[in-house]
Amino acid sequence: MAETWVNTPGSSRRLPHRTPAPPGDAPPAAGTHAAGTDAAAPRDEAPGREAGAPREAAVGQDLHLELTGTGSLRTQIMDALRDAIRSGRLAPGTRLPPYRGLARDLGIARNTVAGAYAELVEEGWLSARQGSGTRVARRATPSRAEPARRPQGPSRRRIAHDLLPSSPDAAAFPRAAWLTSARRAMAAAPNDAFGVGDPRGRAELRGTLAEYLARARGVRTAPDRIVICSGFAHGLRLLARVLDGRVAVESYGLDYHRALLHEAGLTTVPLPVDAGGARVDELPGTRARAALLTPAHQFPTGGPLHPGRRAAVIDWARSHGGLLVEDDYDGEFRYDRQPVGAVQGLDPDRVVYVGSISKSLSPALRLGWMVLPGRLVDEVLAAKGPREIWSSVLDQLTLADFIACGAYDQHLRRMRRHYRRRRDVLVGTLAERAPHIRVGGIAAGLHAVLELPDGTEDAALRAARRQGLALDGLGPYRHPDSTMPRREGLVIGYGTPPDHAFSAALDALCLALPEPPQGDARAMPRIRREPAAG
Repeated sequence: MAETWVNTPGSSRRLPHRTPAPPGDAPPAAGTHAAGTDAAAPRDEAPGREAGAPREAAVGQDLHLELTGTGSLRTQIMDALRDAIRSGRLAPGTRLPPYRGLARDLGIARNTVAGAYAELVEEGWLSARQGSGTRVARRATPSRAEPARRPQGPSRRRIAHDLLPSSPDAAAFPRAAWLTSARRAMAAAPNDAFGVGDPRGRAELRGTLAEYLARARGVRTAPDRIVICSGFAHGLRLLARVLDGRVAVESYGLDYHRALLHEAGLTTVPLPVDAGGARVDELPGTRARAALLTPAHQFPTGGPLHPGRRAAVIDWARSHGGLLVEDDYDGEFRYDRQPVGAVQGLDPDRVVYVGSISKSLSPALRLGWMVLPGRLVDEVLAAKGPREIWSSVLDQLTLADFIACGAYDQHLRRMRRHYRRRRDVLVGTLAERAPHIRVGGIAAGLHAVLELPDGTEDAALRAARRQGLALDGLGPYRHPDSTMPRREGLVIGYGTPPDHAFSAALDALCLALPEPPQGDARAMPRIRREPAAG
């Protein structure tokens, strides 16, 4: 039974849309009475309704017919329908509710709505056929709405290809397997799963994650040390509420992560970054109480944290009472060697490990997790509060089943092959068409860095926009207080474009790249190799 919103001044209630009239419920000819109308009902007002009160009735699911209270009800209905059609809110071919049902929901006489429908049919706004009801006319209306003006200036340019590094291939989401897990999870869900929920997250997911992270990422934890969040940004926001003072961050990293820390009143101190990752040997001089790092795959420059530096950051945390916040960025996607284990496994009491399924499955699910030292669990839960639950309980149960049944491992193996092929196509295309461009950060993750000559990044970004590309340069990721030499380059995400558009996206990218310097031999592209991570 469909439902219709009927709004009156000061109230709003949902009324059942009662059994509709037969399909042949087209309005009678203009000027006649609807068959079967109640003779006792007045033409323009139903008993009990104040004359002239504004009314609003829903037409379909999302479009509303607003009656202003000016003029007769028949005139108001006609004006409102004309406005809805003229503005495009009611598209040609849209079927209107049967006049009997609309009249009942509005609380007015049926012949009032029937007369309005019939007159609009005569004017050409509506069409009525026996058996198909009353619909918006498919031909041009007498007062057809003008098309919206196209924006002028740079915003007018269409984005044809998304090469931003932030998203996976949406077409590769495992819909069938996820649906199977969702059905199992729904069937097995206990009654308390339909309540507000535990701020720590569902026990089923926390238990499954503890086992999976130990096996796949070398994380050492127990379910009661895991807190579910809606992703890395949410987890970092919660941690920022319990940290104080200064936080060391990588000189190149996501600016909105730095912004989250600043909003909490924290000061960020940049650490230089090189081929071995963050220069953690400089941590003692920062006077920081915590460090935020991406050890598995430094974002955006690429490359894992060197094994010696992994040990050094733990030594710093132990000797200075510090805390490492480990962003396991792209930890699942390593292509040329065994994935790097989590630093958290070296000392669970000195590391907060934060992960999510934003890249491995979809950011739309808004599911992540924090693996906390025991002493921080209560503090983080207090910061989160009992009702800050941003992740669907049913999605948590679905993910728990998805991991437990092996579907997540299977999906990750398939996606590693998929993204490795994408990466190889990117590198091969650049080798053929832009061999003067150096490519880095390709051993893992869903993006590569194209290193550019000094002074060419801004021009390359402008050229990319002209080619309809959405992509980033290295510049916005640089900490404003960093003292390390500025690097110029393009951060190319190869996960987002659909397969059928990937070749065209690379064609456009090659057209946007700077020409080789005069006298360049155009040798094969220099692909920066990363040091082994152990």
